[in-house]
Amino acid sequence: MTTMTASPGSGGFWHPNRRGVPRPVERAWWRVRDYADAVRWQALALDRRHRPDQLTANPTSRGRPVVLVPGVYEDWTFMRPLAQRLHARGLRVHVVPGFGFNRAPIVRQAEVLGRFLEAEDLRDVLLVAHSKGGLIGKLAMLRHDPTQRVTRMVSLNTPYDGSTLAWAFPTPAVLAFRPSDRTLKALAAERSVNHRITAVSSEWDPHVPTGSSLNGEEDVVVATPGHFRPLSDPAFIDLVVAAALTPEAGGPPG
Repeated sequence: MTTMTASPGSGGFWHPNRRGVPRPVERAWWRVRDYADAVRWQALALDRRHRPDQLTANPTSRGRPVVLVPGVYEDWTFMRPLAQRLHARGLRVHVVPGFGFNRAPIVRQAEVLGRFLEAEDLRDVLLVAHSKGGLIGKLAMLRHDPTQRVTRMVSLNTPYDGSTLAWAFPTPAVLAFRPSDRTLKALAAERSVNHRITAVSSEWDPHVPTGSSLNGEEDVVVATPGHFRPLSDPAFIDLVVAAALTPEAGGPPG
């Protein structure tokens, strides 16, 4: 995918070869803004006035259906701001209630996702995944999607090779991101679905410092720094919309 240069935090894409080393004061400010957004979005989980079925009913619906796959300790409402923006652009957005707050192992959540796609009879699906969600989505594509209901996945800040900082938060849900984890190593060795995944990473990610690369030069780096804030980056939203609307070789999106 062609990238365009933009200053960090302004939206747009940042070419990986043009990355600079941010100064400590910049990293501190980026971290504050990143966590501020994360806290605000987590607070949305307390507001149950918005139902997920409001996101699937779209009178101007177009493109393939979008299924959200949140990250660790994230309820679907964490991705609600993104979902509402996608819905406003005419997309049908689905959530997976069975994920809960996404504390269960990746293997189990991949099974949950596969069952959801079958139960809802969704086809030509675009998965939009954050962090751990990309690992769940890839495993579901490999093991729990025999009829290829999933056409594509766009992941953001997914630790495909693990995170060297996983030890800093010693809970089972986070320790699963250690680079030595057997599930992660097995997933990395499986490359048959990689061509259907667009791996997006932020210009600077405090949780995945080694990056979220999956396909090397085909990956995309979004300019907004942080682990969470890029979910609201206009360029990331544009990329997701384009992925939902771009026809595949087999025909137009559903």
